[in-house]
Amino acid sequence: MFSRAYKAAVTLPPLVWVAAFLLTPYLLMFSYSFWSVSPAQTIVHSWSLGNYSELARVDVYWQTLLRSMWIAARVTIFSLLLGYPLAYFLSFYGGKKKDLLYQLVIIPLWVSYLVRAYAWKTILGSDGVLNTLLQYVHATKHPLEFLLYSPFAVVLTLTHIYTPFAFLPIYAALEHIPRNLVEASHDLGASPGQTFWKIIFPLSIPGVIAGATFAFVLSLGDFLAPLLLGGPSGIMISNIVVSLFGAAYNWPLGAAISFCMLLLVVSLLFFSERLEKKWSYA
Repeated sequence: MFSRAYKAAVTLPPLVWVAAFLLTPYLLMFSYSFWSVSPAQTIVHSWSLGNYSELARVDVYWQTLLRSMWIAARVTIFSLLLGYPLAYFLSFYGGKKKDLLYQLVIIPLWVSYLVRAYAWKTILGSDGVLNTLLQYVHATKHPLEFLLYSPFAVVLTLTHIYTPFAFLPIYAALEHIPRNLVEASHDLGASPGQTFWKIIFPLSIPGVIAGATFAFVLSLGDFLAPLLLGGPSGIMISNIVVSLFGAAYNWPLGAAISFCMLLLVVSLLFFSERLEKKWSYA
């Protein structure tokens, strides 16, 4: 139906855009990971595996990566625990107010990331809202120091920020479940619990996998929340990358860490895609 010239005119600009602004930066980052920094703080374009061997040798990088994955895993779990019931309620019991409730859920996405992070810093601080309330009701005599500048604060903030990203694909999956299957389950005598576990939940698993992937990947790559609320015990791997590309001026090592994180994320996306196809009913 379309000529070759038309197909080329339609497909060439997106391909050029992706190559120029996605593939080329990745290629440059990959090249930097094999270079090194001289004592004079200049990039030496000599190819070696020194940066990757340093990553395998220095424990702090692996410990920080494992801590980051543990924080991201907790954020994912809490986001699903909050997002799934909310999506289920809106999908099956929202009624005429479904659109309004949906808008209320996604409104936080309109607010700046920094505003939400600083809001939690204000709430969790030593003189913040929560500590002031606890002392006012005589629940504590002194401010709780673990609330701020700790992994707890990072997990809480990231859960608040990324729960909508877990909610959206779950809600979309629940909305696409044929309601006649639910009605048939009830007609055959199944209880609401049996209908949920044998019909609704299995059919919503692709949305759960997509939501979990969003929450995990976005949390793993976050560096602002750990910087603002994490403290020394809440530093994540992205903060090390920012430091290496900034004050430390060790771009090759930062590129090596970034490339390893890229491989981890791509592997996770590939695995989640396989799981979604396995559980998809469409």
